[in-house]
Formats: sequence, C-alpha cells, structure tokens
Amino acid sequence: MDVMGDKATLFETGRFVQASGEEAAPEETTDETTDETTDETGEAAEEVRLRCAAAAGDAEAASVLGAMLLRRGDLDGAEPQLRAATAAGDRAAANNLGVLLHQRGYADEAAGWWRVAAVAGSTAAAHALGRHHRERGDEPAAEYWLRQSAEQGHVLGSYALADLLEHRGDSGAERWMRIAAERGHREAAYRLARALDRRAHGEPAGPEAGSGRAGNDRPGRRPAARDGVARRRARAGAGETGGDNGVSPAAEAEQWYRQAAARGHRRAALYLGAILEKRGELKEAGRWYLTSAEDGEARAACALGFLLRDAGDTENAAIWWLRAAQEGDGNAANALGALHAERGQTQTAERWYRAAMDAGDVNGAYNLGLLCAEQGRTAQAEQWYRHAAYAGHREAANALAILLLRGGDATGAEPWFSKAAEAGSVDAAFNLGILYAGRGKDADALRWYERAAAAGHTEAALQVGIARLRDGDEQDAERHLRCAAGGGSTEAAYRLAAVLDARRPPAPAHELGESVHEKSECEEWYERAASQGHRRAQVRVGMLAAARGDVVEAARWYREAAEAGSRNGAFNLGLLLAREGSEPEAVVWWTRAADDGHGRAALRLALVYARRGELDEGQYWADRAVSLGPGEVAERAARLRDALREELPA
Repeated sequence: MDVMGDKATLFETGRFVQASGEEAAPEETTDETTDETTDETGEAAEEVRLRCAAAAGDAEAASVLGAMLLRRGDLDGAEPQLRAATAAGDRAAANNLGVLLHQRGYADEAAGWWRVAAVAGSTAAAHALGRHHRERGDEPAAEYWLRQSAEQGHVLGSYALADLLEHRGDSGAERWMRIAAERGHREAAYRLARALDRRAHGEPAGPEAGSGRAGNDRPGRRPAARDGVARRRARAGAGETGGDNGVSPAAEAEQWYRQAAARGHRRAALYLGAILEKRGELKEAGRWYLTSAEDGEARAACALGFLLRDAGDTENAAIWWLRAAQEGDGNAANALGALHAERGQTQTAERWYRAAMDAGDVNGAYNLGLLCAEQGRTAQAEQWYRHAAYAGHREAANALAILLLRGGDATGAEPWFSKAAEAGSVDAAFNLGILYAGRGKDADALRWYERAAAAGHTEAALQVGIARLRDGDEQDAERHLRCAAGGGSTEAAYRLAAVLDARRPPAPAHELGESVHEKSECEEWYERAASQGHRRAQVRVGMLAAARGDVVEAARWYREAAEAGSRNGAFNLGLLLAREGSEPEAVVWWTRAADDGHGRAALRLALVYARRGELDEGQYWADRAVSLGPGEVAERAARLRDALREELPA
C-alpha cells in the first residue's frame, strides 16, 4: 500500500521509518530511541536482548523485535513474533502484522488486523485500513478510517483523506491538505501550492495524481517557432485576491512551493523557479531549476537551458536541453533544433524537430515547416504545416494559409486563416482582414481588424483607426491610432499627429524677437514618425520648424525627406534655399520634384528660366506645370506660357 508521503513516525518514538512500495509504516511500542549511528554490534546485542525477553513472554519485546525484523525484510522471522505480541493485545504488533501480511499478498487478512489495531487506537492502522478500503472502491469506509487517522494527528492519514476528498470534489480537501503540509508532508505542500496557484490564475481546481505529476501544467518556455518569438509560459502571477489569512493565493502558493522544494520535491522546485524567473530573480530561479533538473525533472532542465541561453551561454544551455530532450521533453528538442538551425546545421535541426514530434510536441512539425519554407522546399513545408495545423497548431494553420495564398489559392487559404483566427491567432485575424479587404468586403475586413487590434496587433489597430477616420469617428480613431503608434507603427504616429494637428489652436502671438516655443503633442508624434523615416512626417516637421524660424532644422528635415524621394520635401527645400539666396541649388531640388510630378515646382522652374531669359526652357516647364496642376497652378502656368510664346522670336 502506497503511503504517499515522506516519512512515517514510529509509534510513540522520535524515530522515522522510510515507507516504500506498497507498504504501510511499521509501528513500535517502545519509548527507547536508537541512535542511527549505532554499530552493527550494538544492534545485534539489542536483538539478542529482545529475543530473550520475547522468549520469556514479554509481549512488548516481541512487538519491537517483530518490527525490527519486518524493517529488515525478514518476514519469516518477524511473523511469529508479531503474532505472539498481537495475541497479547499489542496494537502496534497488530498493525505491523497487517503490514507483513499485506507484503505477502494477503490484503484481506491484513485489513482484519489493521481493523483490530485501529479500533485499539492505532492511527497508522486506521490510515492503512482507509487506504485498503479506497483501493477496494469502498469510499465511505475509506473516508471513515482516514478521518479517524487524520483527526488523531496522523500526517499520512491527513494527506490520504485530503486526496480522497479532492478526488470527490469536496471543499474540505484543502483543509486537510493544509494540515498535512503544515505537519511537514512535502507532497501535500506541493499539491496545496498547485491548488492555490490555479486559484490565483482563475483556473478550475481539479484533483492531481498522488504521484505529484503536474499534468498539463508546463512551466518553462516552449519555442513555437524557430526564432523563439512565440513561447508559451506557465507562470505564477501576483496581486490576485487575497486568501483568508490576508495573503494572496499566489504569494501563499510560492510559500508552499518553497517548503516542498526545500524538502526535495523536484516539481515544487520547478514551479518555484518559474515564479522567480517571471519576477526577474534569475539567479535564485536558476538554482531551483538546477536542483530540480539534477533530481531528474526534464522540464526543469529545459527551463534552465532557456535561462542560460537568455544569459548568452548557449553551450551550457545546449547541454541541459540535450539532457531534457533525451528524457523525452519535446520542448527541449525544439530548442535544440532551433539552436542548430540558427547555426546553419539544418540536418541536425531537422533531426531534433522530428524528435520533438516523436515526443508528442506538435511544435516540431511546425518548426519543420518553417525550416523547409526557408530552404524553398514548399511542398514539404506545406506537408508539415498541414500536419501541425490538423493537430490544432494555430500558427501552423496561419502559415499554411499564407503559403496557399502566395501560391494563388485564396479559396484554400481562407478556411485555414479562419481556423487559426478562431483558435486565437492574432496574425491570422489580421491576415483574414487583409483577405476580405482585397475582395472589397470592408465590413468583414474591419470585423477581423478589430479582433486583432483588441489583442494588441499594431497594424490592425492602424487599419481600424483609418476606418474610423473615414467614418468620421475621430474619438475612436484617435484611440486606435494611439495604440498603433504606441506599438511602433510609423504610419499611425503620423496619422495621430495629423488628427491632433487639425484640432490644435492657433499659435499665440509673441512679442517681436521672442523665441519661446513649446512643442505640442502633435509635433512630438510627427517627430517620432519622421525619425522612423516617414517622408510626409519629415516634411511636416520641417514646415513646423520653418514656421518658428528654425531654418537649419527645417532644411535638415526637408533634405532628409527629399533624399528619400519626397517631391514635397524637395520642393520645400528648394523654397528654403531660394529664400536664403541659393537659387542654383534650389533649381536642382525643384527639378527633382518637377520630374516626380510636382506642378508647383515646375512653375517655379518656369519662372526662374523666364527671369534668366532662357525662354525655351521656361516654356517647357510652363507646359509641364499646366499638365501637372493643380488648377490654380495650371492657370498661372498657362498665362506664363502664353507670355513666353509672345516673347519668342518668330
């Protein structure tokens, strides 16, 4: 019978016996304590003394001798001693006789003696009897005897009762789990921590296997793609609703993880390391990961590898990943595959991705798809993407849809985009919006853009902002543009600046010579977009600088925009240079702008050449200005062209 605990205390002594396998803990009746360092000679002498006393009819000596032989594994020698002591009414001997018979395979007879001992007040026997009834499926009887054991302070009884109640969904389970944990039961401490951790994250509480397996809770990181961008974490949070003792469930969970880990529970050490890593306490997190990994926890070895990789130590990271992968951790196999792929060792990478698949990690198939796509092996990439997508991998479904779309199969791509988006892929939701927008289905496109934007997709927020501006909803447009601009979208920063610029009040009049100028928010957004290379923003920043008299700053932004291909930037730079007396250089920039279709620049060139007397060149640029417009420019250019024709010699 599995005692499911750390140590069982020998009855009425301060000593401990390690329970193993399917056995209950033997009890003794003596108050004597034996130093663990007692040599073999002393133990042999004690055995001789006990045998003599037992032969003389001392029931207590027979009981202690039977327990000694039972622990030693001498069942044949222990049984007559225990039966003799039991016949004399020794309850510890009755319990231990039950243990012996259980080891021999006589479970029903063992239960009979445990009942005798339990009725006589043996908490160990009550625990063993409760476990026996639970194994037989008699839960009411199991609960009765386990409760008898637990209420009399038996640690293993408290834990076994908590396990039974939790299995039934009884709210009283946590109380007994806490009692067992407070009495030093490390598995109880771990399971109490898991329950509190789930509560802190709003997850449904559920029974957890007595072996301490964490089920599907996977702390550590999982590289969903070769670049490691999408990595899933199972982490403890902070700041949740407090418990009855005023401590938040997350904080209390950490305390119990720590206690269980300190007592050698490897999964508790794993989860404790994950909590500390999330909080940024990487050094201590690494120590607990190492402790857990050295005890054989593959997930801890994998997490330790990520911690080392993040610190720049890829060589040692690979060692721990290898250890975890060899123990069947698919996450670690994926990490090794990514590491080798980054080094250009594609064959080794492919081998590890396949190992991840063999370990049941669908990310292996997705990563194989990415690897094949990078190598131009489109057919194989599609095969692996499909494999992962059919297994429910949402990013693989998105990647498959993109592959099909690029191949011209928009009809085949759409359902995969939809499947990925419905499964929570933000990129797929955005891509679906693009697909519908391309078909002119603006309402459907906007619906998916909104969904992606709500999940934090920057470009989707920009598209929603643009749509809101088009509909005249400036307030909602501003909100989405701010989200997109804050996420790094250059276009969103420019459009947000334009919205703010349009509602900006006129600049106050200053006294002559006063140089006071405070930048507005719209100027800051213009400058952010300009610094990221947005040409229209650069022109606007230049214009604002020119308006406040900062010619040097204006020229710098105009030139940057012009050199990037902005015809407005080139035109404005020409104006600035002409005003500063550099007309020849201004002509160069106006020519560039006019060649790119800027009508005002063409008109300026026509005027320059007319003043110089170069009438043919002036007429050429006047004709260009007429054709380029806009209307006002075309009218002026037409009058200038007609005047130049009259001046030309016949």
